[in-house]
Amino acid sequence: MSDNYAKIVRDNLDKLYKNFPDDDLAGTLPADREGDQFVFEAFGEKCRIGPEGIILGKENQAGVTGILISLYALHASPEPYVPEPLKSFRDFPDSMAYAGAFATHTEHILVPHVEKIENASERIIQQLGGEKAPEKVGGDFSFVIRPLPKISLCYIFYKADDEFPASATCLFSGNALTFMPIDGLADVGEYTSKKIMSILGASESGPRKIQT
Repeated sequence: MSDNYAKIVRDNLDKLYKNFPDDDLAGTLPADREGDQFVFEAFGEKCRIGPEGIILGKENQAGVTGILISLYALHASPEPYVPEPLKSFRDFPDSMAYAGAFATHTEHILVPHVEKIENASERIIQQLGGEKAPEKVGGDFSFVIRPLPKISLCYIFYKADDEFPASATCLFSGNALTFMPIDGLADVGEYTSKKIMSILGASESGPRKIQT
């Protein structure tokens, strides 16, 4: 399977560089251009796209994360990032086939860790380029994080009480589907939640230097 993922990343990069990207790509991602490479923040780390591959942090990305970053580049659009109105995944067209997996792998995975997430929320916001959510979204606590420059996710959490169990809801920025196909958008949610889980692990083991 990993070889298949690597081939998809390779094919996506070949499409991207078939006609060497002009300066418009740097503006539409947006990213800093360094020769034939483009540099921006993705999933809380420095990302570098080049004709030979995708580097996130210090690691080559030949798996699902690499596919998502390459898809984001392929779907680069001059349309500006529109944070609101927030949308649930089900609100996007053609989402039903992926809605169950999205709920399981993006939202439900976080429910057992709501209290730990609240304690680590400042670290999560800092590492994933986020901010506190608008007060109107409700929840016991919430925040917005941006795994890709023009796609943000709003996480809304309720802690368990005597009447109701804990819960986690993930909403997308208003025009997120402009910059990613629907199946990729589901995976963006999943891999952002996995990033939150990895930050929780770092919080439990002590301070971790944030990569820049």
